[in-house]
Amino acid sequence: MQKALPDFDLDLYLPYRLTVLASRLSAELATQYKKDYGISMPEWRVLLNVGYSDSPSIRDIEKHVSLEKSKVSRAAASLEAKGFLIKEMDATDRRLLKLALTDRGAELLGELIPIATAFQDRLNRILCDQEPALRHALDLLAENLDDQTL
Repeated sequence: MQKALPDFDLDLYLPYRLTVLASRLSAELATQYKKDYGISMPEWRVLLNVGYSDSPSIRDIEKHVSLEKSKVSRAAASLEAKGFLIKEMDATDRRLLKLALTDRGAELLGELIPIATAFQDRLNRILCDQEPALRHALDLLAENLDDQTL
């Protein structure tokens, strides 16, 4: 006989709900860029971070997007093989590889951003006037995680 468990409503447990929802949203967006551009979710995250950061390293991206280093490395290698980015040795720390978009990578990102923006617009329409409150709540959670006050 199984021991009685404490009362707990998984559907109200915020970390679980956020994880499931984030996964579903990412998968929904991924279907659009995977089908038309052959880009995986990790590749999209790396491409986005390289395009909108100042020469990030694999380590920078790993920390920023909460992806395992191996997934970031594989995605970067795949994007490099496809001609979308290049790896350069960091001038101050030769152990670090900095990533940069190629012209082809910038062109691809230029085609992908409107897809992401349209997806964001659809989410905003669903949320209506609740979007600023959600953004504020997410900012509060992120700030407290960063401050390690949770």
